[in-house]
Amino acid sequence: MKRLNFDVDVIESEWGEGVNLDILLQKLQADRSHAVKAVCVVHNETSTGVTNDLGLVRKSLDEAGHPALLLVDGVSSVGAIDFRMDEWRVDVALTGSQKALSLPTGLGIVCASPKALEACKHVKSTRGYFDWREYLECYKAGTYWPYTPSVQMLYGLRASLDLILKVEGLENIIARHLRLAEATREAVKAWGLTVSAKKPEWDSAVVTGVVVPPWLDSNDVIKIAWKKYNLSLGVGLGKVAGKLFRIGHLGYMNELQLLGALAGVELSLKDVGYPVVLGSGVAAAQGCLSKQTPLIASRL
Repeated sequence: MKRLNFDVDVIESEWGEGVNLDILLQKLQADRSHAVKAVCVVHNETSTGVTNDLGLVRKSLDEAGHPALLLVDGVSSVGAIDFRMDEWRVDVALTGSQKALSLPTGLGIVCASPKALEACKHVKSTRGYFDWREYLECYKAGTYWPYTPSVQMLYGLRASLDLILKVEGLENIIARHLRLAEATREAVKAWGLTVSAKKPEWDSAVVTGVVVPPWLDSNDVIKIAWKKYNLSLGVGLGKVAGKLFRIGHLGYMNELQLLGALAGVELSLKDVGYPVVLGSGVAAAQGCLSKQTPLIASRL
């Protein structure tokens, strides 16, 4: 947004923490002239394994009586984490095809509220190649796109949505992500390590950041996992580079796939000299999953 010459007031949090709601509320209450036009927030931050509570962000806006639009980056949350656009009065939600929808990279998906669509008519900011007004005119004409879309990706999206809504069910998918995340955290605890989210309420359901001891470079774990066990782990970014690795449990993934990944992490930790007891994390995850995993609804 700064590149588009917007005046941006960034509310920073420490890595591993969620939105500072106290500061957000203070700034909204202080903005008596309503110069702030939008509050932008990432629902799930994959670099740190932190999920923000959008309901509380909306509560801050309401408590301040502020009319700013609520714009949400839901790239790694929509379709995996509880997301209530209407209830939380989210004005713009963005997501991508490559996360919970389990598609290749290539589709950007936007959902806008009537309030956002009305605001779009009056803003004078710079527009790039994507202008809602052009798309809306095409919708009215029944052609849908002003340009040539990626047709094969749209067919893939339809198939993905069928799996989500008709086969497994969105509520079951959200529950599965929570289940896999909890099992992963139990494994991390059994290894004697900690997760990057500093409070349980910030724990992500789609990715877990695992903090390694100061004497260990997390990139060594990542390299051996990839080169020896064909396991891809996420790197630490920015301030946490070399300090943590990330285990993803997002999208079309089941319990057995997760257990295999956790076994690979254990082997990798052992190889780089971390004193892990092989099988400890897997057993902890199994104990969690055996209690929570339901029968597959479509096979009853």
